[in-house]
Amino acid sequence: MSGEVIRSGVAEIIKKRNPAWTPSNLICLSCLNLFRSEYIEDALEEEKGELSQLDLAVIESLKEQETLTENLNLAFDKDLTIGQRMADRVASFGGSWVFVALFFLAFFVWMGVNTALILARPFDPYPYILLNLVLSCLAAVQAPIIMMSQNRMEAKDRLRSEHDYQVNLKAELEIRHLHEKLDVLLKHQWQKLLEIQQIQMDLMKELAFKNPGSS
Repeated sequence: MSGEVIRSGVAEIIKKRNPAWTPSNLICLSCLNLFRSEYIEDALEEEKGELSQLDLAVIESLKEQETLTENLNLAFDKDLTIGQRMADRVASFGGSWVFVALFFLAFFVWMGVNTALILARPFDPYPYILLNLVLSCLAAVQAPIIMMSQNRMEAKDRLRSEHDYQVNLKAELEIRHLHEKLDVLLKHQWQKLLEIQQIQMDLMKELAFKNPGSS
């Protein structure tokens, strides 16, 4: 058979095995079928390799995604000053049931000590002017501390929102990139399958030509 009618993919296999061969040369049918089967085998192996590369790309992107989403709170908290950390602890304690219970306990103990004549001369008799002063100072100090802590919580929420946006954007880009890879891979697979089908059609034509009366 003339080499000019051989498919380009099969011809490349023949040239690789026999560098001196050119399309103008002839080749026997048994050798041609051998090279055709080798081409089909290489094409299928190449498809498996491409799928493996795609799997590796997905795993790598997942690793990068995991690295992007870790230790957000640690990254924010490591830059806090001692005063800011103390303000957060005070605000956290001031918003707990422990603080409420201790506040009412101290309140009633103060009133009881200055009302029940336990002391000969109460240090803060009714109407508890000193107690009102202490409560006013406590509220005046506690309010800005809570506001400072809330401002930091807002800053952390903004950082978390920006981080979530980056993660979502990266995920969208990764999905789009994977879709493009799949499109290219499917297109390449269709081309390979078409070439294999064309080789099969050539074999069927040759069989029909060799056995014209079998049909």
